[in-house]
Amino acid sequence: MKASCQTTLRRRATVAGLGVHSAAPAQITLHPADADSGVVFLRAGLPDGSEAILEAKRSNVTQTALCTVLGDVSRSGVATVEHLLAALSGLQLDNVLIEIDGPETPIMDGSSAAFVEAIDQAGIVQQSRPRRYLKVLEPVRVEHNGCWAEFLPAERGFSLDIEIDFASPVIGRQRRLFNLDPATFRREIARARTFGFVNDVQKLWKAGFALGSSLENSVAIESDRILNPEGLRYPDEFVRHKALDAIGDLSLAGAEIIGVYRSYRPGHRLNAMCLDALFARRSAFAFVEAFQAKASAPSRRLGAHVPIAAAAFPPAD
Repeated sequence: MKASCQTTLRRRATVAGLGVHSAAPAQITLHPADADSGVVFLRAGLPDGSEAILEAKRSNVTQTALCTVLGDVSRSGVATVEHLLAALSGLQLDNVLIEIDGPETPIMDGSSAAFVEAIDQAGIVQQSRPRRYLKVLEPVRVEHNGCWAEFLPAERGFSLDIEIDFASPVIGRQRRLFNLDPATFRREIARARTFGFVNDVQKLWKAGFALGSSLENSVAIESDRILNPEGLRYPDEFVRHKALDAIGDLSLAGAEIIGVYRSYRPGHRLNAMCLDALFARRSAFAFVEAFQAKASAPSRRLGAHVPIAAAAFPPAD
């Protein structure tokens, strides 16, 4: 456990862009926040001139169909929060106030890279309070339409074992295992972009979604080819982005997780379902502070939960 104290930003940082679904411009400003305050959205510039506070936690999630949405976006909610939350969680930031002047977090290039850059420019400082963790104590599993996800206990840290399976020859079946820490997030995950199929995007446009989607912020797939002239950032960028989404969605637990998250064909809904299942079984988890997390590790080892088949997949680059 590298970081035992809570963290926040050294100074504020600003990012601006368009929402991928609304195509509406939005600016976010990340502010330092007090210890124990968590990650909080401040929705500014509402039609009546007021502001609204919205905590980044699972109980405030209202939609997971195309993205993760907090609150009512027609009033004071915020959509497409997962890439920003992934950056905060991946870099182990505990307390941040996110001021936003629109209904959707800007998509930027479709990854977390711009948010990581903004955080790096602002700097990270430790605070005089121990970090809080959510420790998985018992296995919890959910299944939905041929997909599944589960939490498993681990001695230390947070690991993801993500597998995707698409009929498209461009994607196919991909799997990655990550032992998450800030260095791994920066190097292996942060730059992985969202992706979609041209036929699906055309349907979404007609339905009023994905209005801001373009080759500037998404990997576009048509038949057996990728339309982006620059190609992929990683050979398996697709599964890496699914890991990025999972990190953002699971950060809504409200604390860094100690355990393993395994998923086959994950999505925002499945990530939320698994988190709900964990919270529904009170004996399956405990909130602990840093010194407790170091002193009380379960006897079961991470290796016991990763299937032998995982050895067939290459290690992280």
